Amino acid sequence: MPKYLRYSRTKTRGIEWQKAPDVDKKIKLLVENLNISWVDSSRIISFRSRGTSTLAYARIWGLARIWQLALGLKPNYIIEVISEKFDRLESSEKDKVLLHELTHIPKNFSGSLVPHIRRGKRNFHRKVDELIRQYLAYKRRLSK
Repeated sequence: MPKYLRYSRTKTRGIEWQKAPDVDKKIKLLVENLNISWVDSSRIISFRSRGTSTLAYARIWGLARIWQLALGLKPNYIIEVISEKFDRLESSEKDKVLLHELTHIPKNFSGSLVPHIRRGKRNFHRKVDELIRQYLAYKRRLSK
């Protein structure tokens, strides 16, 4: 028997999703206060999921161009927070996770996603670090 078959999952669980208005509110505040001008927070919908086996704290989903054309919709994004992991984080760590996900949205807000590229002008992690620096400066201004 091939090795990879021995590790297949035999137990399946259902994933539950529910809308997350608290996350929507956090995203709107981050976009407005950090001047993330390329993001239209009114076209980002947040969900909280339970029962997934991912290692991630959150994920972002884009609406592909073909779906936009077929359904007659503008570009939209879904940010899914993984309840078992995300909800345990402190507020500032939650904000950093959300900033990471927002960085996946391209400047043209097209429905596509920016990958984790580490080289050249399009260094994803450098952009995340820049947003987190802005966020920390914003938090310092609030605490004064």
